[in-house]
Amino acid sequence: MYVFWEHKEKIERVYYMKKIKKWIAMTMAGLITTMGIMGTASIDVKAEAYWPSNVSVDSGAAVVMEVETGTILYEKNMNQSYYPASITKVMTALLALENCDLDEIITFSETAVYENEGDTSHIAREVGEEMTMESALYGMMLESANECAWAIGEHVGGTMDEFINMMNAKAKELGCTGTHFNNPNGLPDPDHYVTAHDMALIAQAAYKIPKFQELCGTRAYTIPADNKKEAYNCNNTHGMISNHRGSEHLYEYAVGGKTGYTDEAGNTLVTYAKKDGMTLLCVVLNSKNPAHYNDTERLFEYCFCNFSVKKVADYVNLPDLEDVKAVGSLSDKIDLIRIDPSGVVVLPNTASFTDAEAKVSPAKKGSKAVANVEYTYAGKNVGGADIIYEKSKTSSYPFHNLSEEEGGTKLKYFRIDFKTILLVLFIAALLLLVGYVIHLQSGKILLYMHRHTRKKGPDSGKYRRIHRRKSTPASRKQASRSRNTPRSMSGNQKTGKPIQRTRRSRTNQRKRH
Repeated sequence: MYVFWEHKEKIERVYYMKKIKKWIAMTMAGLITTMGIMGTASIDVKAEAYWPSNVSVDSGAAVVMEVETGTILYEKNMNQSYYPASITKVMTALLALENCDLDEIITFSETAVYENEGDTSHIAREVGEEMTMESALYGMMLESANECAWAIGEHVGGTMDEFINMMNAKAKELGCTGTHFNNPNGLPDPDHYVTAHDMALIAQAAYKIPKFQELCGTRAYTIPADNKKEAYNCNNTHGMISNHRGSEHLYEYAVGGKTGYTDEAGNTLVTYAKKDGMTLLCVVLNSKNPAHYNDTERLFEYCFCNFSVKKVADYVNLPDLEDVKAVGSLSDKIDLIRIDPSGVVVLPNTASFTDAEAKVSPAKKGSKAVANVEYTYAGKNVGGADIIYEKSKTSSYPFHNLSEEEGGTKLKYFRIDFKTILLVLFIAALLLLVGYVIHLQSGKILLYMHRHTRKKGPDSGKYRRIHRRKSTPASRKQASRSRNTPRSMSGNQKTGKPIQRTRRSRTNQRKRH
């Protein structure tokens, strides 16, 4: 009976040991598989290219552009030509700010006064009146004064014909393809037309000039007195910026713009808005009142909700760019170049930065950059950044991890996140160690489990001993032979002390009997 139970214990021990080893193997395989999936998921899985466009407008043409990158977020008939009306003055202001100082004195000619007042927008200037360029620009941008626009054109170009040539040359330089200017103020002319996309390019270039931002975003301005007139108060006529003509169209994120209207052109509008670090401009052509305001606000709200700007420097590691080593000698200077921190891309909120495709190309001649990285998504150019080459000016060892004040350099470097890597390695090593210890102690664990089970079960040792004593008369008779009877104590009758027999001696005695 003892041999049987010993054999049974051995079988159970082997069974449990196999079961534990199988469990350990399955656990380790699962951990390895999970770690592999986590490591490759970011590389293999990409969001499907999707460009939000579920919005509509009533205007004949419209376009929304992100100012920093030039990315077109929305367009409707953006390459169809229309009359621009007074938003022409954005181009006039751009040329004036690029070619003149603000304190230059301009003089109003007879043509400027008599051919541009009457039923058109004006501030009643007189022939021979002298104003500074700054005052004339405020009169043109806020009150849309046509005589100011003409006087500015004559002053900048010398003659009006020359200024018109400057306007068209600038349009071509900016990439305009369906635009032609024939006057500086936008009054109706068959040879004076723009497209929504071209007007967005002009408005983008103008907004890069800080003074233009001030001009188009000012709600009110007082023109100082001059040689002919007393001081004059100007008010911005853009309904999304100023409440001078009512507050029903005020838009909290609007920061600037220019209005336009003629019977031939209808209502036209250029508007700038800024929210969450993203600046947008919207151009609306061939519209009606108040549709030009309603369409502009609707487009702004849609684009602000569905797009966001990301800084390229926050996401790019230069050595990871496939094309960077193919540009010049950058391959052996990778530690001396950096991404321009001002470079950004604009993407739908449904896309991640890794969904955009990068392309590195040499920089243009005369540029401070050595290369450019441009990004495309869903077939659209969504922005990019310059790659700048910098040499350390320090003669000693350049401590790139210190600030310049602490004796380091300005060099941009890419930090490896050792903490995260070490944490992952530590967790993996800990799991392997736990599995190895369990493997080594599996025998002891099984023995403990088996003994614990025997103590609680009906087959415990106490139960078996009782069962043997009560089983049969023959077993009871056999058990009595192991006791210290006079017959079994014959070897010790002189002392009368019982003989203490071991289990083996009792077994041998039973065999002899």
